[in-house]
Amino acid sequence: MNASRKNVAIILLTLLVALGLLNATNFSHAQAAGSPSIDPASASSTLLEEEEPTEANNAILIIEISIGLLLVASLVGIITERLRVPYTAGLVLIGLVLALVGQREINVSPELFLGILVPPLIFEAAFQVKAKDLLRDLAPILSLAIPGVLLTTFLVGGVLYWGTDFSLTTALVFGSLIAATDPVAVVGLFRSLGVPHRLQLLLEGESLFNDGTAIVLFNLMVTIALTGNFSIGESILNFLIVSGGGLLMGLILGLLISQAISIIDNALIETTLTSVLAFGSYILAEQIHVSGVLAVVAAGIVSGNLGPQRMAPTSRILVFNFWEYAAFLANSFVFLLIGLQIDLSILLSDWRAILWAIAAVLVARAASIYGLSWIGSGIPRKYKHVLFWGGLRGAISLALALSLPAVLGEKGTIIRSMAFGVVLFTLLVQGLTMKPFLTRMGLIQESPAQEEYNGLNARVIMSRTAYNHLKNMYQEGLLSRPVWELLSKPIESHTNKLLNAAARAVQTDPEIESRELETAISEALNSERAALQDLLRDGKISETTFSKLIQEVDSAIMDNQAALIHQLKHRSFRNAEDLMIIVLQDKFQSEITDLLESAGYPVTHIASTGGFLGRKNATLMIGVPAGKLPEIKSILESVTKTGLQLESGTLTGKPEKSEAIATIFNLSIERHEEL
Repeated sequence: MNASRKNVAIILLTLLVALGLLNATNFSHAQAAGSPSIDPASASSTLLEEEEPTEANNAILIIEISIGLLLVASLVGIITERLRVPYTAGLVLIGLVLALVGQREINVSPELFLGILVPPLIFEAAFQVKAKDLLRDLAPILSLAIPGVLLTTFLVGGVLYWGTDFSLTTALVFGSLIAATDPVAVVGLFRSLGVPHRLQLLLEGESLFNDGTAIVLFNLMVTIALTGNFSIGESILNFLIVSGGGLLMGLILGLLISQAISIIDNALIETTLTSVLAFGSYILAEQIHVSGVLAVVAAGIVSGNLGPQRMAPTSRILVFNFWEYAAFLANSFVFLLIGLQIDLSILLSDWRAILWAIAAVLVARAASIYGLSWIGSGIPRKYKHVLFWGGLRGAISLALALSLPAVLGEKGTIIRSMAFGVVLFTLLVQGLTMKPFLTRMGLIQESPAQEEYNGLNARVIMSRTAYNHLKNMYQEGLLSRPVWELLSKPIESHTNKLLNAAARAVQTDPEIESRELETAISEALNSERAALQDLLRDGKISETTFSKLIQEVDSAIMDNQAALIHQLKHRSFRNAEDLMIIVLQDKFQSEITDLLESAGYPVTHIASTGGFLGRKNATLMIGVPAGKLPEIKSILESVTKTGLQLESGTLTGKPEKSEAIATIFNLSIERHEEL
């Protein structure tokens, strides 16, 4: 794209942004002039309702505001991608700016969050969770989601009761509404940075289940605060009925919809049924007074594990893409509205209470993570640090704060300020510092092989660009033949040398080849898909032929590609120089495996029972490429900081006598063949 086209693109983008800002703020100026206000109590029917509206005006108003917010969200997405900061944090900041520019207070009903925006967010996250992975770490996830929420509620409430003039019941109301975590601001960052999958699962799994737990507990605490009546037995029974009923409702509906999908062969209808399931499970659960959020969680997990198995490949692609986009839309609205909801002047007036709230939340988070994470399979210490700092708050806390009954009076207003202050702190401070925090923890370090390859690849592109530019000049008569012949051969030779060096770098690290292969296969299959669509549009193939062939292509996209990439990632190195065998306690194998595979070193697990360590063991085998032994040793040494004590054996294969919880054998390989 030349400079003039770039300028035109920038101008058009600026116009679109200006339109978005106008649509998002004109409504506020109309309010200042005496036009309709927003009534949170009536949002269940229109979300944003005028004092004397007509249905047509109301609908147009909502559409205009939505379009404006979507345009602003699009701009924020472009900017945050360039700056490499969390998208959600950018949305909150822009929301704050829009609120200041509009010079108004916008009140949005909690029904907008809980009934419209939260279900797609929770359903999409639950739909992606693999049951096998969830069951493996179910104990630590549930310990953080149930005892962890209770501990957070009472610790936060206790700190506020001690440090402020809140009554104990009012302090516990705040403790329960702020107990739900919302890590969406960092989960996207985790995925893009290649953070170990188990860490992502722990953070997302905790959030999925503690949202529903916190809402149930919040309702109990509000009832106690208003009535003054408290019965431990009745409260526990009510908690179990509401939580268990929501999970059961979601399980039943998930099974029914998955069964319906299995007998349908229409991608659009199957996608529609998943939408009905996401919102219908919430609505039906709330109608019978059980947890709607937990119903959506259960429905999403069931349908995400059973539904896709019974869908055609084309349907699977459509469903996954649809929910990815739905979650993006919901996130965009949620975090923009969070920014629009916050009145900085009120926050400043309540700064003491907000500081107490932030301190209480951090203390409670530390107590729940470090105090409860021992339950089930051990969580590595580095993971605990990330879970502590990744305990962000968001839509659920905001919705619960907005739903506080008016009878709480001034205390209710202060609780809302504290909730907004905590949400703002976690999103802007913890969210924006998560990437350097992960780097410090050593969880996103790029391997030297990857860095070397990136540099070589960049040089190849530079050299090819120079060659093609000079070739175009020569063909257009802007460069003489003698000069072209003088320059072209050295540049071409230099490019070939760089290509050979890049090829050697790829062979050194299968993870690099894996990523390139994934991209290449995806591009090839998408090209085939586009060719089929062109053939159908031109009338060269029938609908029947198109449907048959498109399913083959989609099946390859969804299944064969994933299987091939998985096989490549877990194969042995083609140029292994040493064979490293690690015998260690079983409970530590997950952390070591995650770190090694994140750095591009595939690990083979070998069945192992008993042994010289005197307890249940795990045996890991790694092919060590030429020159990579120091790097692998460095990775293993970094694990010692989490409590492991690793000792290397000698090259003869005889380990030194040790009381360490792991022993390493490093064996030289004279000949290596890949089968």
